[in-house]
Amino acid sequence: MSNLRIDGDRLWSNLIETARFGGTPDGGVRRLTLSEEDSQVRLWLEERAEVMGCTVTRDRLGNMFIRRPGEHDGLKPIAMGSHLDTQPTGGKFDGILGVLAGLEVLQTLHDAGIATRHPLMLVNWTNEEGSRFAPAMLCSGAWAGVFSEDYVLSREDAAGVSFGAALEAIFAAGEAAVGAQEFAAMFELHIEQGPVLEREGATIGVVTGVQGMRWYDLDLTGRAAHAGSTPMDARADALLAAAGLIQSAARLAQELGGYATVGELTITDPSRNVVPGALRMSFDLRHREDSGLDAMEGGLKALIAALEGGISADLRQIWASPPVHFDTDCLASVREAAGAHGHRDIVSGAGHDAVYVARRAPTAMIFVPCAGGLSHNPAESATPADCAAGAQVLLDTVLLHDRKTAG
Repeated sequence: MSNLRIDGDRLWSNLIETARFGGTPDGGVRRLTLSEEDSQVRLWLEERAEVMGCTVTRDRLGNMFIRRPGEHDGLKPIAMGSHLDTQPTGGKFDGILGVLAGLEVLQTLHDAGIATRHPLMLVNWTNEEGSRFAPAMLCSGAWAGVFSEDYVLSREDAAGVSFGAALEAIFAAGEAAVGAQEFAAMFELHIEQGPVLEREGATIGVVTGVQGMRWYDLDLTGRAAHAGSTPMDARADALLAAAGLIQSAARLAQELGGYATVGELTITDPSRNVVPGALRMSFDLRHREDSGLDAMEGGLKALIAALEGGISADLRQIWASPPVHFDTDCLASVREAAGAHGHRDIVSGAGHDAVYVARRAPTAMIFVPCAGGLSHNPAESATPADCAAGAQVLLDTVLLHDRKTAG
């Protein structure tokens, strides 16, 4: 283990400074992908990297790659990083903590004049959140070969602006081919976005994997009717059917050790004195194992098939991400680096860019607690001490892995 120490005060200062790019009156951050605020924070990051002598390149989708040379510069780089974009109601830590902690690692090594054997690379992945351009983790997915470049460029936001047009508007695209950059390994630091670490008094989460996710759209069709003259037993109420499905799916998920969420529900032609005749709703199913996801999907389909009262249904899967189990050697480096801190193994309930990176490179994640497990909210909060501990574990992990894998 190195005696080298990151500067926690500098890391915290950078977190507070970058929160002004898209800062909102309630203390949160609204920095949507490829917005003017996103452009500002990207330029801020690039300037600080170049002061240290790092080179900054971008691929054709705006993914940023900040490179620090190594003693054996022909080796693939060990990467760190996360994302700079936020949700519309975002906070100061989601995503950007992993980028700024990586920047702090580079700054600490630069100040000490220490060269690693591998080159090091800090990555900012474009459009992790998916809040402006769906789906989430769009450009790390393109890097991993999951999405084509044309598919990404054609995605449109709610205003009809394409990803390609937004990319061009802030001059964020580079010349590098998408997927050309390779990694020896990648480590992503992130707030947990859940309450487990805080509840158990652990400072560091060694993230062994990410649970699988499947997204669905469901159309329910009944019959619109007058709310005052249609007897209750003569109705084909699509919303009443949806309410029953939501409750039953939640019970099913709890029995199977997974998660079921309905985050969107839109009634077709709503009116307060009309029995809802049709609607569209979403289902988000999550589990740490494929077998659990299969059981949840099968149970949901059975619930839908059992609907009565003249309700027809059309269920469509629109996206899926299988469970991820991170690299054992990367996890060993994280565990060793976390040895001086209270730590525990944990499975991520949220999706991260590391999910797609793991398809092409050995990968692991590091979690630190966030207050109340709250995220995607202006009140999202983490302590300076926990952020510093996470950055220290990131530095020590990179140095350990560099020594073990440089050959």
